[in-house]
Amino acid sequence: MATPQLIFVDGTFAELAQEMADFVQVGEQVQPLLEQDKREDALDLIVKASHSLNGAPEKDFTPAYNLLIHLVLQSEEPKKYLPTLCANLLKPITSSPTHGFTLASNALTTIFNLLDKSNPLRFNVFMQIVRFIRQNSQFDLLKPRLKNVEGWLQEWKSDSESQRKLYVEVSDAANDAGDQEESYFYLLKALATFDRDNQEEVASDEAQKLSLRALRMAISSPTRFDFNDLRSLPSVHALSDSHPVYSQLLDIFTEQDLEDYNDFRDEHQGWIENEKLDHEKLQRKMRLLTFASLAASTPNREIPYASIAKALQIPDEDVEMWTIDVIRSKLVEGRLSQKQKVFLVHRTTYRVFGEKQWRELGTRVDQFKTVVDRLVGVVRKAQTDVEAQREREQQELERKLANAGLGESEQRGGNRGGRTGGARQTRQRTDDDD
Repeated sequence: MATPQLIFVDGTFAELAQEMADFVQVGEQVQPLLEQDKREDALDLIVKASHSLNGAPEKDFTPAYNLLIHLVLQSEEPKKYLPTLCANLLKPITSSPTHGFTLASNALTTIFNLLDKSNPLRFNVFMQIVRFIRQNSQFDLLKPRLKNVEGWLQEWKSDSESQRKLYVEVSDAANDAGDQEESYFYLLKALATFDRDNQEEVASDEAQKLSLRALRMAISSPTRFDFNDLRSLPSVHALSDSHPVYSQLLDIFTEQDLEDYNDFRDEHQGWIENEKLDHEKLQRKMRLLTFASLAASTPNREIPYASIAKALQIPDEDVEMWTIDVIRSKLVEGRLSQKQKVFLVHRTTYRVFGEKQWRELGTRVDQFKTVVDRLVGVVRKAQTDVEAQREREQQELERKLANAGLGESEQRGGNRGGRTGGARQTRQRTDDDD
């Protein structure tokens, strides 16, 4: 989409309308209407003749359209004329094949921006902008603005049907541009606009058609492995009545495995081919999903190569290739042990999380708790051993210190005894001498 524009005009409505009428070559018919102050009749003639602007010289195109937009927005009923303006802008600009897209985009954006933010007419203009973007294969220009769509729909107080039309239009534009993720995202938003409490509405032809389209996109996408958001929609639930085979296939992709898919093909021979679905893509996807289920249901987190080969129905020599593919798809994390011929699971994605998965989670939590309890026991025993060793070393040190102190005392006592005896002898000799 082009950047916002402001337009500057100077003159009365009659003067500007006459100038515009002359430019689109209906001046003679418009002049008497303006003299009689029949502004709406005059404007109606001008707008009907405005298709000629698509052939106007490039330098005159933007000024002429700015003037026409100004006149239309001065009308008491802009809604009456805007569809014609938008329709003309969606047609080729014959005077400028090179810059026609930019010229028309600027004009459409100007109309959108000059309308009040809460004006419901903005919805209709934006719908035309999306169609214009789609027919010119310029979805990347629209994509940054899509973040505003929900807020705009609230400002315009658009009803569910209008919201659905816009979301489908955006989904179609994204699909034509090859952006499958955006297309699927807005298709789900369109399906969410159906009243889930109205069984007649969710089972309507429109709801079933959109649901079927979303289902086909989901199972065919090489990067989509979670179908719970789709499966939770009431209109998709209703496919079990209107399109039971498709519903069965969705159940298989949601929570079953390759063997179930193969059984489905045997039960409905030729159906996948008749529905223009790609069996090779579906089978590859089911192998990846089956690998994820196998990883999620393996308690010890080690999957032998033989188990992988059996579940995926592949030769043993292809196990490592498929393991790399499932890791790239981000369904599973882990590493291969070529020596032990096992795949060590680090993390896996649960395809569904129901009662069975809660039980598996409970089992793993119990296993983890057992391991933690063992570790705690080992740590506590090690702490006890360390404290006991420390106490023994302390006692040994105290014993050695005590023994060392006793030896020193005995030695000092002997030395004192020797010195006292000598003194006494000295004193005795002194007495004798006296």
